[in-house]
Amino acid sequence: MKRTIILFITGLFFCGKIFCQFSSVESNNILLASELPVTHSAPGAGEHEHSGEQAQNHRAAGEEGSAHNGNEGHGEHTPFDPKSTAFHHISDLNVYSIGSWNLPLPCILYAPGHGWSVFSSGKFGIDNAHHGNGHVAIDGYVLNHGRVNRISGEFPGGTVEVESIFSSSDKQSGANGKDSVRIAGINYGLDKPSTADGGLFGGGITSFYDFSLTKNAVSMLLVILLLSWAFLSMARNYRRAPGTAPRGAQLLFEPIILFIQDEVAKPFLGRQWERFMPLLLALFFFILGLNLFGQIPFLGGSNVTGNLSVTMVLAVIAFIVVNTNGNRHYWEHVFWMPGVPAWVKTILTPVEVLGVFIKPLTLMLRLFANITAGHMAILIFISLIFIFGQSGANTGAGLGASVGSGLLTIFMMSIELLVAVIQAFVFTLLTACYIGAAIEDHHHAAEEHHA
Repeated sequence: MKRTIILFITGLFFCGKIFCQFSSVESNNILLASELPVTHSAPGAGEHEHSGEQAQNHRAAGEEGSAHNGNEGHGEHTPFDPKSTAFHHISDLNVYSIGSWNLPLPCILYAPGHGWSVFSSGKFGIDNAHHGNGHVAIDGYVLNHGRVNRISGEFPGGTVEVESIFSSSDKQSGANGKDSVRIAGINYGLDKPSTADGGLFGGGITSFYDFSLTKNAVSMLLVILLLSWAFLSMARNYRRAPGTAPRGAQLLFEPIILFIQDEVAKPFLGRQWERFMPLLLALFFFILGLNLFGQIPFLGGSNVTGNLSVTMVLAVIAFIVVNTNGNRHYWEHVFWMPGVPAWVKTILTPVEVLGVFIKPLTLMLRLFANITAGHMAILIFISLIFIFGQSGANTGAGLGASVGSGLLTIFMMSIELLVAVIQAFVFTLLTACYIGAAIEDHHHAAEEHHA
């Protein structure tokens, strides 16, 4: 059973990896949805064509600067932007951030007509003093707040020095609030990676695809390795000394496994509980491991289960298992509902059909919303220190706010530990409930009721 759990969790990792990189439906893309960036074309390496008014406006925007500028104004106090800072820390990045250090990760990028580009994100010259902006552009790609973007339109390959990367909120600047890069005195719009949502969440198909190993993928891999080590160690101990009292990791995991077995699998799945036990345990420990791993600040503070791409994969797996195992009584209840008048069926049948798809949707959104909300609350409390301290200009106010913010943050992190366990349990419980409803033998249930 434990080998099955490990294999299933590994499968979840690769599914999540594909959806994270191809769909890339990140939390910050959901909540900050907007139009694609303005495209600037450059016919050659030395000359760039822009409309006069647009080029003048973009140059003015670059000269004015922005709080997002990662390469200029090292000695100046820039206004602290809590929103962009919070979204930066909960988003999936092409660098692994530990404190103020940004560790490079492999970049695997593809642009139609330009081919593949494979290199380390360290080649961008990551700026640790800010939020992971790069100092150079490589083959038209830049590192913008820890995420690879591509310069819109044609741009010469090779390595080019980046003057600044900024996001302008001035609608008259021509940037329409989208990120831009300033190279050789000229501003260019930036494309984010393509998303498979067709623009539903502010993404769409852009000029390139990002298949890189990102922070969330690395976090999933680390959790998988840790869980594999724990379960393989327990399996080895059980084989060596069967029937003995649990010891080591068994003392922690065995009560949890028995709880899922006795309180979730058997009550909801009945006689078929053993068949689905590996799935339930894999979901529970995978989600719990990711939730707890994200609570460790000095290990990157990853927000894996707060990413819709990951929760969507988990929900899709539950959806497939439920509906591929549904028996005749389950589908009759969805489409026919015996004993119900025909005119009532015209109302209830569409509702039941919608319910088949709403169930996994609620699984996806519940896990995403609860984990993201907790991360955001902690980041907001920490941001109060910089807001009251005016980004270092008012040291006294910053020190005073740090006391209250620190206490609130500790309290919120304690609550988050409970949420991490509760959300893993709720996802597992509801999955078992949906599977149980799909495989229930109605005649057998009726006989047990009369008995």
